[in-house]
Amino acid sequence: MSHNDLEQLRTQLDNINLQLLELINKRAETVQQIGQIKYKQGMKVFDPIREREMLNQLVEHNNGPFDNKTIEHLFKEIFKACLELQEVDHRKALLVSRKKKPEDTIIDIKGEKIGNGKTHFVMGPCAVESYEQVAEVAKAVKQKGIKLLRGGAFKPRTSPYDFQGLGLEGLQILRQIADEYDLAVVSEIVNPAHIENAIEYVDVIQIGARNMQNFELLKAAGDVDKPVLLKRGLSATISEFINAAEYIFSRGNGNIILCERGIRTYEKATRNTLDISAVPILKQETHLPVMVDVTHSTGRRDLLVPMAKAALAVGADGVMAEVHPDPAVALSDSAQQMDIQTFNDFMDELDRYVISHS
Repeated sequence: MSHNDLEQLRTQLDNINLQLLELINKRAETVQQIGQIKYKQGMKVFDPIREREMLNQLVEHNNGPFDNKTIEHLFKEIFKACLELQEVDHRKALLVSRKKKPEDTIIDIKGEKIGNGKTHFVMGPCAVESYEQVAEVAKAVKQKGIKLLRGGAFKPRTSPYDFQGLGLEGLQILRQIADEYDLAVVSEIVNPAHIENAIEYVDVIQIGARNMQNFELLKAAGDVDKPVLLKRGLSATISEFINAAEYIFSRGNGNIILCERGIRTYEKATRNTLDISAVPILKQETHLPVMVDVTHSTGRRDLLVPMAKAALAVGADGVMAEVHPDPAVALSDSAQQMDIQTFNDFMDELDRYVISHS
């Protein structure tokens, strides 16, 4: 074979490569269109029966020199790449994704603009026990310039015999005190049927960790015009967490605050394990503000300050923690709530931290 013959074959090979490239990309575009239809219809992207049919058709028409196993291997790689492309397209399409909306979402809660680059706090008792108890906390919260008052009126507890909250009466107490001190109410709703009544009393609907995948509750929260603070589930992946937020957003309510509150691991030194890496991941993947609950993630008062500093250091928009006038007699989570003096010291320490790093 002469040198000219070799060059001609190489040129022919280059042309075939370009033809293959064009066909592979054309196939990818078709696959993307199919994926969009499947997602709209709620169908699974991967269809093993369809893949086997295509492989059988290719083998049937294979005339060599590649053997059938090689043909199957080559096309399985193409199929795999196209499947991954469909999944990436789906992630891009999420309403909560940063790719869908590059700029940060800022949520206005009675003048408190969550997501504006400043540090925000959500403070209050684990559970509403009485007017006097909440009023004492609200006074301390107000003095520290905090706007968001949390308090549990409906308490989903592990044991059915533990204090379950005061229900609607608890929400009424929160509303009355919040109005007296010009604060905004953040409280958990556990039943979709309660949302319609609850929105009269709350400024932010909290959906707790145990209800993160209560899809009917997520839909109901998405149907109303109230900001939602969504907590990550005990064992939820970040992807599951993001998709839970998507349930709310898909119903028309885009005012969502994500809250990392620790996940369940084998470690017993803390109540949960604070997944601090979730904060920058959520900030990169979504345009929603992200807070960290340092109380439930640690269950330890001695770790609240360092964990709050860590949360702010990695970009959290705010910190949530629990405060009680007398934690020793609290009806729930007595071991992890701060008393008023500890709360004041906590805020003073974080104020110094924020100023030194601004």
